[in-house]
Amino acid sequence: MTANRKPRPALNDRELRLWKVGRVLTWTFATAVLVSGSIFYALVALLGFKEIDTTAKLNAKTLFDLVKLSFGVVAGAGALVALVVAYRRQRVDEVGAHREATRLHAERFSQAVDKLGSDSPAVRLGGVHALAGLADDAPTQDLRQTCIDVLCAYLQLPFTPDPGNSDPAHQERYHRYLALRKVRHTILRLIGDHYRRPMGTHRSWQGCDLDLSGVTIDCAMDFSEAVFPGGTVNFSGAVFPGGTVYFNRAVFSGGAVYFGDAVFSGGTVYFSGASFSGSTVHFGDAVFSDGTVYFSGASFSGGKVHFSDAMFSGGTVHFSDAMFCGSMVHFRDALFRGGAVYFRGAVFRGGTVHFREAVFSGGTVNFRGAVFSGSTVHFIAVTGPVPEGLLAAVGVPVPATVTLAAAWLPEGG
Repeated sequence: MTANRKPRPALNDRELRLWKVGRVLTWTFATAVLVSGSIFYALVALLGFKEIDTTAKLNAKTLFDLVKLSFGVVAGAGALVALVVAYRRQRVDEVGAHREATRLHAERFSQAVDKLGSDSPAVRLGGVHALAGLADDAPTQDLRQTCIDVLCAYLQLPFTPDPGNSDPAHQERYHRYLALRKVRHTILRLIGDHYRRPMGTHRSWQGCDLDLSGVTIDCAMDFSEAVFPGGTVNFSGAVFPGGTVYFNRAVFSGGAVYFGDAVFSGGTVYFSGASFSGSTVHFGDAVFSDGTVYFSGASFSGGKVHFSDAMFSGGTVHFSDAMFCGSMVHFRDALFRGGAVYFRGAVFRGGTVHFREAVFSGGTVNFRGAVFSGSTVHFIAVTGPVPEGLLAAVGVPVPATVTLAAAWLPEGG
């Protein structure tokens, strides 16, 4: 999913905003006369003149002063004309420079895309670096976004899975697989590097959309301390079959983050210490079937977090010491039927957390040491045994902000 980006003015639009010379001169002279008259009137009032002597005769000195005044007016008018012409020349030069930069960008873009489509993995790798450099030097944000979109689209293309290297007859095919895999991993590494650079600095891609939907991430990808200030970050349908992926201390502030339908089927994915502030985060229908996913110490403050219909059928998922402060968090219809999910030490303070109609049918779900302080937490219409440590964490009597299934209510609660 790609966010709707507001189009920026095209080059011709920028040229059309230049007023005609006659119109500019008219406005300039009118402004100059108005300002001069205001200053003259203010000086007259300040000096306390009550009236002008209309009986005075025109002498040589007065005539000379009038001539000097005339020349001054002509000189001022000439200066205004020169100023207007200089302004227009500057604007035309800027538009021309922008046009030239755009033309050079288009040429470099075509060359980089051609390399990316080469049969040679080495040439493709060169195309990857060329597109990343082109994104860094792009004259507008839209052109930078286009380069990023092409790199993401390359990752979304179908690719041949690992053929194995046990058969000597297939060594060449295996080596080509490794070479093309290197190209894909290089793109992922460059993306992580650019989203760690502070916004507004050279080579920073912060603020741009990132669409990695459906991508298979089978390597060590490092998004640690990356910052996503708005825009759309899309990992919908992404597959994490192995390797290690780091989102440690990543910052998602505003915008939307999609991991819906993502499959965590192996390896380790870290969201430890990540901050989700004001974002809409989707893990709906995600499948956690193997490996380990850490949300330990993550902070969800404001915004909405969806784990609705997520399936926890294997592996281990840690929400230990996570902070849910003021967020709307949904685990509605989530299925806990295998593996282990830990909420140990998690803090629910403010906001609302829904486990409505969730199914606890197997595995381990642990709330030991969790803190429910001011949050509204619903366990309505859930199925299965009460999660470990939940009743002790909630306390007796059950707070009015916590709604438990009838079968889970403790005696006296």
